[in-house]
Amino acid sequence: MPQLPNIITLLRIAGSFGLLLCNVTGVAFWLIYGLCGISDIADGWLARKLKCVTKTGALLDSMADICFVACCAWKLLPILDLPQWLWLWAGVIVVIKVVNQLSALVLYGHCCFPHTTANKVTGFLLFIAVPISFFTIIPITIVAAIATFAAIHEGCVLARAMTKARF
Repeated sequence: MPQLPNIITLLRIAGSFGLLLCNVTGVAFWLIYGLCGISDIADGWLARKLKCVTKTGALLDSMADICFVACCAWKLLPILDLPQWLWLWAGVIVVIKVVNQLSALVLYGHCCFPHTTANKVTGFLLFIAVPISFFTIIPITIVAAIATFAAIHEGCVLARAMTKARF
């Protein structure tokens, strides 16, 4: 079953788009949200366990993460009461990540989504912090700080990889 991790990842993409069809206050939304989060952990763990880690699988996982975050943002951001400074901070994180990818594209010829520990921790904490953000912004603020570090660290990892590839 070497394709099982990729199948799980594809199901996360489908689930992410399924969130768009659900009411945020309904059980279905949060059930799909939870399953998507669990599948994010399961696909990578299973790929390593089955010794079927591939570049395609890693790229698919990154695409699934982007779909999940985008679909959650689409549904949740309009109803979360977040201060303007937090929106600006999130924008800065997005800009850093976009610059990282554009740099990789220009210098490397393709985008690269490193699965750093900082990125994994950010994703896990974001998954937990989002539901709590309905009650307090403290967890999402902590995640923003970690996400900022992760985005900057990602740029360093990409720069190191590009330097090694050139020389």
